[in-house]
Amino acid sequence: MAIPWKEFVINEDDRVRHARVKGRASIVGRVGIMMLSCGTGAWRVREAMDTVARALDLTCSADIGLTSISLTCFDPSHSYSQVLALPNTGVNTDRLYTLETFVREFEAKYSNMTVRELHRELDKIQKTPGNYTPIIKGLAAAMACASFIFLLGGGWIEMICSFVGAGIGNWLRGEMGRRHATTVASIALSVAVAEIAYLLVFKGMNLFFPIANGHEAGYIGAMLFVIPGFPFITSFLDLSKLDMRSGMERLSYAVMITVVATLVGWLIALIVNFQPENFLALGLSPIVLMLLRLPASFFGVYGFSMMFNSSQRMAITAGLIGAVANTLRLELVEFNTMPAPAAAFIGALVAGLLASAINRYNGYPRISLTVPSIVIMVPGLYIYRGIYDIGLNQIGNGALWLTRAALIIMFLPLGLFVARYLMDYDWRHFD
Repeated sequence: MAIPWKEFVINEDDRVRHARVKGRASIVGRVGIMMLSCGTGAWRVREAMDTVARALDLTCSADIGLTSISLTCFDPSHSYSQVLALPNTGVNTDRLYTLETFVREFEAKYSNMTVRELHRELDKIQKTPGNYTPIIKGLAAAMACASFIFLLGGGWIEMICSFVGAGIGNWLRGEMGRRHATTVASIALSVAVAEIAYLLVFKGMNLFFPIANGHEAGYIGAMLFVIPGFPFITSFLDLSKLDMRSGMERLSYAVMITVVATLVGWLIALIVNFQPENFLALGLSPIVLMLLRLPASFFGVYGFSMMFNSSQRMAITAGLIGAVANTLRLELVEFNTMPAPAAAFIGALVAGLLASAINRYNGYPRISLTVPSIVIMVPGLYIYRGIYDIGLNQIGNGALWLTRAALIIMFLPLGLFVARYLMDYDWRHFD
């Protein structure tokens, strides 16, 4: 049910500092639930709630999950408890940046307003429309997945087919989201449509050009737009800060999305007789390949960042970070024969350090820059091949692919954790 925030207003003329605990607690709770709706982790939500509570002379205790917050605010004489919940979860990095700015400026700029005026300010933030339409987000996903498939080893044929498939699939997911369709249904249907679109484009190109069947392996790229990068990364970061409830709920959600997407992809592949094989060799020299990986990494991260509703400046910034960090990761694996998990750790560490430096300069939330930068490092291909092989009772091969994927996935947030530990004093300590 929608929360009637206006009912918390006791007296329109009361300044929020002098309002009852109920009115002040409504501001603390609403800031928390709005930040949670943006996809950020529990530690950041709790920090924002504590900042607002201290400015309002309250003590706040909160238990935070993936879609709900239980909180109690109290002063020396009164207390007030709330349980707030979201109907669904998502990611909105632009709104997260606005809310973090609101919290950072709260004591100096907003703490002398009335409760009603503060709720109106939060209404404006909450009602701000997204930066992009489903069509634009579809094009962003198309660009990201086409870049992603090149970084995995695909050529221009796989890139074109993935571009069309991912674009249509993510557009459909956006339209279903606007109609409040359930998460599982929207993921399953969008992945199925993306795979079928890849097939149709591939077969259509076959009518005009003699294309080797090996190019069909790129169909995996058409479904990579569903990679749950934010919940994957924030789950491990929450666990590292002992926010066990939030961490486990986020991890469960990410695993659910991944399993649904890979199972649907597996079924479609069986129906149309596609197989996840190795990509055909591109025949590029190491230097040319490195020079092409830089723009591919940039456009891949840039596209994912737009899918998360980042502003253009934020998306470009994330793209530049990703171009450096992801290209470094790939080159470490290729030239120094470094194991992929270790290279993933270094790539994530570099992304985290760059994001922290930029955060000090312009205040962009670190997570809004780091997650798009390392989503492109998540081994979606390994996960899919593991599920595909297990579905065919090839348990040994499937377990091998999933183990490889698990190691990389664990090292990615570890790299971000180390970068945050080095660059953020508050992160290194508990309050």
